[in-house]
Amino acid sequence: MNTLCKLKENINIRGKIFPSESLAEHTTFRIGGPAELFIEPADEAELIAVMEFLGKTGVPCFILGGGSNVVISDDGLEGAVISTAALDSLSIDDGDREYAGDSGELRIRAGSGCTMEKLLLRCRELSLSGLEEFAGLPGTVGGAVYMNARCYGRSVSDVLRSVTWFDRAAEKIRECRIDMDDWDYKKSPFQNREGVILSAVMAVKKGKAEDIASLMERYIRDREEKGHFRYPSAGSVFKNSREYGKPSGLIIDEAGLRGYAIGGAQVAPWHGNIIINTGNASASDVARLVGYIRNYVRGKTGFDLEPEILFAGPFQDTE
Repeated sequence: MNTLCKLKENINIRGKIFPSESLAEHTTFRIGGPAELFIEPADEAELIAVMEFLGKTGVPCFILGGGSNVVISDDGLEGAVISTAALDSLSIDDGDREYAGDSGELRIRAGSGCTMEKLLLRCRELSLSGLEEFAGLPGTVGGAVYMNARCYGRSVSDVLRSVTWFDRAAEKIRECRIDMDDWDYKKSPFQNREGVILSAVMAVKKGKAEDIASLMERYIRDREEKGHFRYPSAGSVFKNSREYGKPSGLIIDEAGLRGYAIGGAQVAPWHGNIIINTGNASASDVARLVGYIRNYVRGKTGFDLEPEILFAGPFQDTE
């Protein structure tokens, strides 16, 4: 509460600010304890002002987008959780020809808090092609960039042209032009930087409305058929390994773990690489199940599965 009072004394907060906010309400897993202080800044300027203030006062902060790839501790998070939800702007720019040349490439800039659903719907409305593989991907643009999300053989870095971000250490807004040496399978340079993504520019082209809609519907239907939305979950739990040569879901299936449960967390009976919340799962249940799967698969195959989902807050060692 002391941090809340100091914030209000120093910054005219126009966005939302709540003490002891349940983070289960802000994640697709629907689990997690409270945030000591939950802040949803009204715009980029307010977000930066809040982060600068927290940095000066030594209050830890956690950046939360759509909450689709994170498991929040049952104990919650100390300090402040900053939501990017209000940074949801979208704009189209056909005048940037620095890299596009005569290719007909257009640029769409999305705020980090813009949901992937909103971005894809806008592309469909304007007959803009190039992002169809990401149709149905939960979460936000900022989260997709941070994780370098990959869907149906295409990574966000394949369509990304630049990222605007706030560098907390230098207290500066920076623009990151894309150097593919900095990006890899589900890895981005922002995973090793102290800052927050503000917006991203992606490449699109004019296409046929009916073709774009048909592709998007196909990918969404495939996700539905794979059971991504049947229960609260964080989607794929483990990264696929090119070295091992098999999808992680198949490795887990072959280990006989499909349907295995710890508490309210269960390996989806229909897909080995999805863990679901059957109704009363705790974050501890999920962490213990992830640890069990890794140990079991390692013992059977010698291969160490690498988690894709992020664990935030205090967790007991499950290895």
